[in-house]
Amino acid sequence: MVTFSKTEIKDLTIAIIVITLIYSLMFSRSMKNGVNGIIMLIPIALVTVGLSFILHELGHKFVAQKYGFFAEFRRSDKGLILAFVTALLGYIFIAPGAVMIGSPTGRMSEEENGKISIAGPLVNIALALLFIGLVITIRPLITNVNMSTMIYLYLIAIIGFNVNSYLALFNLLPIPPLDGSKVIGWNFIIWIITIAASGALTYISYTNMLLL
Repeated sequence: MVTFSKTEIKDLTIAIIVITLIYSLMFSRSMKNGVNGIIMLIPIALVTVGLSFILHELGHKFVAQKYGFFAEFRRSDKGLILAFVTALLGYIFIAPGAVMIGSPTGRMSEEENGKISIAGPLVNIALALLFIGLVITIRPLITNVNMSTMIYLYLIAIIGFNVNSYLALFNLLPIPPLDGSKVIGWNFIIWIITIAASGALTYISYTNMLLL
């Protein structure tokens, strides 16, 4: 069973709020909607980014606790500040924190570490596919009559797809302490497949192919 401590819930909440605000700012700037755009995007970013972030961490926690390890998320204030600064510069470097894992025996095999690490990105890939499915489903249903509602749902699907594909790709980079550095040490083939899949999804999301 996945369990959360009060400290972990606090760290997750703070990280989610900061990331939600950062993404609201970034997407608002790209759409040139100003303050009104930020306000409109906050609930959208909370649903998409918040969902993506929590489920990514739950992926790590679930697998780690399945192996009998201690696993709790701890935020990184330096990482959150860095994310905010890079957002102001026009891009986002996300390092809000990580799941701290401890083994009761003091040991963890490469396979255990690799499977725990890949769980988070796999969740994001699955969510990206879910959101891209919603994009494809919603787009032909938009009419002049239902546009105000459907466009909002369409925007949620687009942002959800964008965020999850990017999170999967970023976390699979083979750079310590990112997940990719541990996955590649466990199974190179699985790492290649997952980073290629997330890279393709990210390319689609950032080239606006779904909007054509």
